[in-house]
Amino acid sequence: MTISGTYTALVTPFNKNGSVDYTALRDLVQWQIANGVEGLVPVGTTGESPTLNFNEHVKVIEATVEASAGKIQIIAGTGANSTSEALELTNAVLKSGIDASLQVTPYYNRPNSEGLYRHFAAVADLGLPVVLYNVPGRAGREIPLDVVVRLASHAKVAAIKEAAGSVDRVSAIRDACELPVVSGDDSLTLPMISVGACGVISVASNVMPKEVSTMVRLALNNDFPAARELHRACYPLFRDLFIDTNPVPVKTALAMMNRTGPDFRLPLCEPTERVREQLSRTLRSLGLI
Repeated sequence: MTISGTYTALVTPFNKNGSVDYTALRDLVQWQIANGVEGLVPVGTTGESPTLNFNEHVKVIEATVEASAGKIQIIAGTGANSTSEALELTNAVLKSGIDASLQVTPYYNRPNSEGLYRHFAAVADLGLPVVLYNVPGRAGREIPLDVVVRLASHAKVAAIKEAAGSVDRVSAIRDACELPVVSGDDSLTLPMISVGACGVISVASNVMPKEVSTMVRLALNNDFPAARELHRACYPLFRDLFIDTNPVPVKTALAMMNRTGPDFRLPLCEPTERVREQLSRTLRSLGLI
């Protein structure tokens, strides 16, 4: 599997009663495709995966695959902090038409390096390409560089998503092995590409898919002056989508744009009025509402 470009970390829309809004989900998928993204990542952190039950998890992935109709790549979030659960989730969607799975660093239980290696290798052994997900701010620890290097030799480890806030980490990985690196931080996508990253798994492209995907393509084609102009234009959104816990701001923004409802599942809830006002100002300045 070749990973390159913009992959939207897709939100999971909910109805007012808390159920998944599959109509809004399909509309979002089709809107994303029409605006040029290279792929979608359903049921990751931005898709509120911790609050979806097993059946919903599988159904959201299947609905995303169906709505995409083979036009773009799908990297499904099937990670867990239990290896058996990650294997069960991945097995459940193995033949659904997805292109790869996104595997988050096991969180809370803080495995040692050997445990991390065995966890990721076990999922990769299922035969579906795996994108490792390094996000120490949520998982409690990073995937050590030596573990990344060991996993890079596995035929089914396709890339690593770096969401540790470090451009240097991209250079370190690319210096140590040939594993493709994908940015997991919208505001760092441009500098990460400049040192060797091959794209982004983006929160902001939920809201501005055309602009983010264009910026990434320009950067990958070494047109950094044009990419930098788009980065500057998008930066207020990159910044404001993290003034509350993701995905609260991005779902609130999409609701303001009438793309989804404004609903969450506890423990996530609606933002404060201050956050709403800030998002509204930014969306208006960008001509999105």
